[in-house]
Amino acid sequence: MTENGNSRTSRRTLLLAAGSAGAAALAAACSGPATTRGAAGRPEGPASPASNATPTAPAAATGSSSPACVLTTEAGEGPYYLDLDRVRSDITEGRAGVPFRLDLTVLRASAGCRPVPGAAVDVWHADSSGTYSTGKDTFLRGTQLTDAAGRCTFRTIVPGWYRGLAPHIHFKVRPDRDTETTSQFFFPEELLLRVYALQPYARRKAPAHPNTRDGRYRDSGAAMTLNPSPDAAGYRAAFTVGIS
Repeated sequence: MTENGNSRTSRRTLLLAAGSAGAAALAAACSGPATTRGAAGRPEGPASPASNATPTAPAAATGSSSPACVLTTEAGEGPYYLDLDRVRSDITEGRAGVPFRLDLTVLRASAGCRPVPGAAVDVWHADSSGTYSTGKDTFLRGTQLTDAAGRCTFRTIVPGWYRGLAPHIHFKVRPDRDTETTSQFFFPEELLLRVYALQPYARRKAPAHPNTRDGRYRDSGAAMTLNPSPDAAGYRAAFTVGIS
C-alpha cells in the first residue's frame, strides 16, 4: 500500500540562537513559502557512539554562528499512521532489509534548545517492498520515550520505495497530551540506490531517481535528509529534532 502523493507539504524555517552567517546560510538553503506551525530539527554528522552524548549548550551561549536547533519542515502524517503507543526500540518484527539505527534527540527550540525528557516519539515506514503495516499488523511501527537528555533510539531497516514518493520514515513527537509535531526523514539518493541493488529490495527494479521525482523532497528534502554512516551490516544516523 502507498500514500496519497497529492498532499502538499507546508514548511517554515525559523533560525534560533544563530549569528548572521548561520542565518544567511539557512535562508539560502530553505527559501520558500512560510505556512506551517513548525516541526523538526537538523541532521547530525556521520553517526558514531559519540552521537549519544548529552546535547551541547545552545550556540548563542557559546558564541558560535551555527544554529543550536531550528524549527523546520512539518509534513503530513499520511494515511497510515496508527496511534499504537507501542513502546519498543526494535520495530522490525522480522521484516527483512538492510539494518538501520536511528538516534534522535528532541530539544525545545523555544526554551533555549533544552532537552525534552519523557516525550513520546513515534516512527513508522514502509518495508522493503513499499508496504505499510495496517489493521492488526504492527511491523515497522513503534514508540519510544525520550530520556533525561531528550534522546531515544529506533532499530529498523532502510525503507523500500513506492510509486511517486521519495523513500522516507515518518515520525511524530508528542511532548504532552495536547501537542504534537509530525514530519518525515529522507535518505541520500546514492545510499538508496546502493541499498536497492541488494536483496530483498532488488526483487523490484528501483527508480533511477528515487528522491527527486517527489515534489515534497524537492521542496524540503534537504532539511530533512539524514546523513547515515556504515554500522556493522547496515547504517546508522542521528538527527536533532527541534520542537516549539
